[in-house]
Formats: sequence, C-alpha cells, structure tokens
Amino acid sequence: MTVQVTGVFQELVAMTTDKSSPLMGSSYQRLVSKDGRFLFPQPAQSGQGWAWSVLRRDWMGVWLNLRWRWVILIFCCVFLVQWLLFAVLWYVLQWNSGDLDRPDTYDPLTGDLTNMPCVLNLNSFSAAFSFAVETHLTIGYGTIYPNPNCRHTILLLTVQMLLALLCDALLTGALVAKFTRPGKRSEGLLLSRQACVCEVGGEVCVLFRVCNLTGRPLQEVCVRAVLLQREGGVEGGVSQSELEFSAMATGSRPCPLFLSPLTFRHALTPASPLGHALRSPAQSEFELVVFVSAQQETGSAHQRRSSYLRSEILQGRSFARGNKHRCHGNHCFLTLPWEDTHAHTHAHTHTPSSGDQQPSTECV
Repeated sequence: MTVQVTGVFQELVAMTTDKSSPLMGSSYQRLVSKDGRFLFPQPAQSGQGWAWSVLRRDWMGVWLNLRWRWVILIFCCVFLVQWLLFAVLWYVLQWNSGDLDRPDTYDPLTGDLTNMPCVLNLNSFSAAFSFAVETHLTIGYGTIYPNPNCRHTILLLTVQMLLALLCDALLTGALVAKFTRPGKRSEGLLLSRQACVCEVGGEVCVLFRVCNLTGRPLQEVCVRAVLLQREGGVEGGVSQSELEFSAMATGSRPCPLFLSPLTFRHALTPASPLGHALRSPAQSEFELVVFVSAQQETGSAHQRRSSYLRSEILQGRSFARGNKHRCHGNHCFLTLPWEDTHAHTHAHTHTPSSGDQQPSTECV
C-alpha cells in the first residue's frame, strides 16, 4: 500500500515540475475570488426593464448586496418622501376644508370644537411638514394639533400612522439583516491562499488551512467544497462535483471547538474527481471552491469562501506544524517540503501499532 501511494505521489510531483505540461499554462478565469467574491459573468441584458425585473424577483438580495452609502441614502429618502407626501395631504386637507385662510377664532380656553379647524394653527406648508414629522415620530403635538371631531383628520391620521409603522418595521428589519448576515463577519476566518498535496496517514491528500482571527472560540466548524471543471473548451459549460473535506483532528464530524488553526484534507482516491483532475492533463482547467462556516456561542454565524486554481495547489508540500493558538500574519500558512514535515512528525512520534491511532499532523 505504501509503495502504491508513493508512486501516485511521485507522479503528481513529476506532473507539477514538467514545464511542458498544459497544467502549467492554464488560462482558466476563476469564478470565485480569493476573498470570496463571486466573479460570475453577468448576463448580456440591460435596460430599465431588466433591472426592475431583478429587483422585483429578489429585492432582499439586492438590498443586502448594496453598499452602505446607498443603504443610508435609501433610508433617509424613504422617510423624507413619506413626510413630504403627508405634508402635501395635510396641506390639501386644510385648503379643501377652507381652514387655510380662515382667521383663527378658536379659543382653546372655552373648549368649543365647533369653530376649531381640522388642524389647529396649520396655515403653511412648513407647518404641514412639521405636523407630518410629529405625527410619524409621535414626539407630541405642540401648538399644531388635530381636531378629534373632524372625520377627515382622523382618517388621514390613521393612514399615516399605519404606513409609518410599516416603514419602520421593514427598514429596521432590513438594517438588522444587513448588519447580522454571516458574510459581513467573513474577516474572522482566514483561509490559506494555497493548498498542498502530500501523503497523510498512508493516503495522498489535498490540504488547506483555516485560522480563527476573532479572538474567541468558535464551534461547529463545517467545510463544503465544490470542484468546478470546464467542459468543451472555452465555449463549453462548467460542471461541478461536490467533494468531502474533513478536519485532520476530528474526521468527518464538525469540529466542536475552533481555537488553533485547523487543517482540512481530502483524500485523492481513485473515485475522487479532484484526483482525476490533478492527474489528467486534459482536465487542466478546474477550480476548487471551499466554503467554511462556524458559529459563536451566541449563535451568530461566520462564513468564508475561497477558491484554488491548479497553479495554487502545491504538490509535494505540507503546512508547517506549530503550537500557537493565534495566527500572526501568514506564519500559520507556512509550507515546507513534505519530506521535511514527514521527518519532523516521525521524530516526535512513535511507530503506531495496529491498535493505535495514526498520529495527527494537526496544528493544535
């Protein structure tokens, strides 16, 4: 078994060092950037109709992807437009009822509501705008206040309050969703910019490493990976195959505690699409996309994604071992030739018997 694995490993290393291999000259255009942004080509459609169609189908997704400068602008414009609209309605109500130019004959000391206008002291558009803002924010009426016996006033007041509650709920929920989405906390997870191929526990594996930069322990760390391959040349489509990555310390189970850097591996078995892509020069154009998710004790989620092209997968190298619980720069992503890390591991571990577990090369 060891001889067979070593032969496959040497074949992968030889393919990497062969400068004439088409794998070295791949011009594949990546679909996911190193910082996790999707680089999918946009459909060749334009115009207002198409833009409104996208907004109508997924307005929440459009909102979450907006920059903060546009979010603040929309937030302010929604309330300003609403206040201006009801300022016009209140002004029209006063004008239609004839109270706009009527002399102020109402005496609040007598309490006689028969001579009271629909809205007291609303005799200009600026007063109407002030009344609309006071009604929305419920800050309390001053010298301008409505007549409870005017049915048009009560109707318009009810409509404005209902619309104000609806706008407050929608905008508050949208802002909370934008603040708390996991993608905005992606900076707490740092993925290695390169992956490695080496022999681990008698198997040839692809490795990549993840560091926790939050300063707090994370839980339930899960990794999902997709292999994207070009079919039929440049004009062909892209096929995808799901790959299984497991933490070297916990196996296929989610890692219950994430303090020190974690190394995840995928065994290049004969049935692995990634192993076939690495060995076959005809399938040189591929991209390995990984998705990492973790949770805090409070339940808030962290998510990060990245991708690896063929030129970013280093053959015959492995991540250096360490004993640090914190990442400092790219120290945790230092790679060494596999022979050096392999010798370092065996220098500090005994030869396992059949009943022992294989020594882990995880950085703990």
